Amino acid sequence: MTGGQAAGRQAGGGQTAGVQAADGQTAEVQAANEQTTEAHAANEQTTEAHAANEQTTEAHAANEQTTGRQAADGRAAGALLVIAKAPVPGRVKTRLTAQFSAREAAWLAEAALADTLETVRATPAARRVLVLDGQPGDWLPGGFEVVPQCPGSLDVRLAHAFGQCEGPALLVGMDTPQITCELLTEGLRAAARGACFGPAADGGFWALGLARPAPELLLGVPMSTADTGAVQRERLVRAGLTVGELPVLRDVDTPHDAWLVAAEAPWTRFAAALAGLAGTPSGVR
Repeated sequence: MTGGQAAGRQAGGGQTAGVQAADGQTAEVQAANEQTTEAHAANEQTTEAHAANEQTTEAHAANEQTTGRQAADGRAAGALLVIAKAPVPGRVKTRLTAQFSAREAAWLAEAALADTLETVRATPAARRVLVLDGQPGDWLPGGFEVVPQCPGSLDVRLAHAFGQCEGPALLVGMDTPQITCELLTEGLRAAARGACFGPAADGGFWALGLARPAPELLLGVPMSTADTGAVQRERLVRAGLTVGELPVLRDVDTPHDAWLVAAEAPWTRFAAALAGLAGTPSGVR
């Protein structure tokens, strides 16, 4: 081999080494590019995750604001219904006239109605509806929708009252001035789960709650009988509803009832009115 050939081979070897070095550099660049691409992808995923987290946080904040507004407004899911007669002498609490005059009976009825409406107004609810036979008076506080009762028997009027609502509703009358906010809240919660039933001591019921309007659950139930409550509750059970039970309360129908309820709830306007008629100190706040 001549010196020229040897030099040529060395030069060729050098070129080969250079190409290999260049290839190595290219591979390193490609690897670096791939790492950069992966890093960009990871950054994009992180950015998307951050955006999702921010949206979630905003949603939570919105929910908390809504909950806070609802709490501030005193609202809760469901409606509270009161079915009542305007306290006009000769049209209300006529069974009380065994001991009291028609005017006095109406005065007691107005006190019982005022107690009921005050408690309903103080209980968190989405709506408060007075389903009224007659005209409102100065006994009606603010915050109530007033809906006239429809003509017909009591079962028809009760079904119509529930028809004023689309969702859960709890209905009470004007004969239980001893009701409390706690009882009404418990009743609304039970109604939202299916139904709620509050039996009365005379065999009827003082509270009825339904998750949705269902006239078939009320129409045809015999009212003002000793087994009204049993028949009504059986309707709820046969419909497959989960029935929440409220405690037994006494309706004010007779003078005897009036004295017993006043003794149970001496803080009420009703107790004060009854004590005033009897000429005794009421001890009412």
